[in-house]
Amino acid sequence: MIYEDYYIFTPGPVKMSDEILEIGAKQTPYFRNSKFSEVTFRCEAGLLKMVNAPEGSRVIFLTASGTAGMESVIMNLLTKEDKALVVNGGGFGRRFVDICEVHEIPHTNFEVKDTNLSDIADSAPQGEHTALVVNAHETSVGHLYDLEAMGTYAREKNLFFIVDAISMLVTDPIDMSAQNIDVIIASSQKGLALPPALTMVILSPRAIERVQNIKNLYFNFQDYLRNGERGQTPYTPAVTVMLQLEVRLAQIEREGGVQASIAKAREVAEYFRKSIAELPLKFYTPYMPNAMTTLTPTDGKSAMDIVNDLEEQYKVMVCPNGGAERDIIFRVSHMGDMTREYVDVLIDAMYKYYGMERK
Repeated sequence: MIYEDYYIFTPGPVKMSDEILEIGAKQTPYFRNSKFSEVTFRCEAGLLKMVNAPEGSRVIFLTASGTAGMESVIMNLLTKEDKALVVNGGGFGRRFVDICEVHEIPHTNFEVKDTNLSDIADSAPQGEHTALVVNAHETSVGHLYDLEAMGTYAREKNLFFIVDAISMLVTDPIDMSAQNIDVIIASSQKGLALPPALTMVILSPRAIERVQNIKNLYFNFQDYLRNGERGQTPYTPAVTVMLQLEVRLAQIEREGGVQASIAKAREVAEYFRKSIAELPLKFYTPYMPNAMTTLTPTDGKSAMDIVNDLEEQYKVMVCPNGGAERDIIFRVSHMGDMTREYVDVLIDAMYKYYGMERK
């Protein structure tokens, strides 16, 4: 099997627990029945609790990638009467801009760098906007934004607040009610530590009121909301991943709830960052999440070469960047079933790679 004996530190897919892997090895069951509806209802309740969603919120389950979640939200919840303020701090922020352009949603491309937007009240472009759209964690560069400040700004400006939380859910704090968030987009293969295939869109009551009757078959949220009332989806869901999600949510609760998961991710991230302090690497941004560390070589080495060499020589997989950042940064995930012992494999490999002795 490809990469079966490799250690994985990529920001999706991430390392899964044995309990989750065992479910994936079983026969996929039939799903158009009350038993599977109960699974869907439990998954919905667990997700709503995890993000402290306002009463009356709902979850839409899409068999699709995170990008499909991003696009479907723009399609269903924004119109040509809106003007979205879209935070663009990297590849995924740019993707939201591209989606707005494709669907002809009026928008402002709010390009940002070297800020976590705690200063958004002063730095945001002037003008009349109706919505604020952000990737809470710009995964392309490992940069986390200040959702407290952004939520306050959205409330004061009466902006409809859309948050892509795909690569920070379970590892970094997010609270729909406290942060005035109307929509959260999440995917299975990141902090939830499941296989790819499932994207979840969490809608507040305010968002549900905004759902349009769009001219689209597969991504029509009205259809998903109707079917969701009976614990079903309009089209075949990622059945096995839904079963894994049910168990994963119970696992998180059993281990102390989402706050305990966030604390664990923070501990792993801090341990990794402290342990590599002597290597010729520096942090790419001061605003890193618990989910991931982004590193830049300081000795002239190519980041892409480091990624390839770690994989080929030590069977550990970290994540490269493309484009202009190809040789500048690489990323190390702390999401999933991580322990210090597992992370030590990567740390030891990095010291060996540089010919240095770990203290």
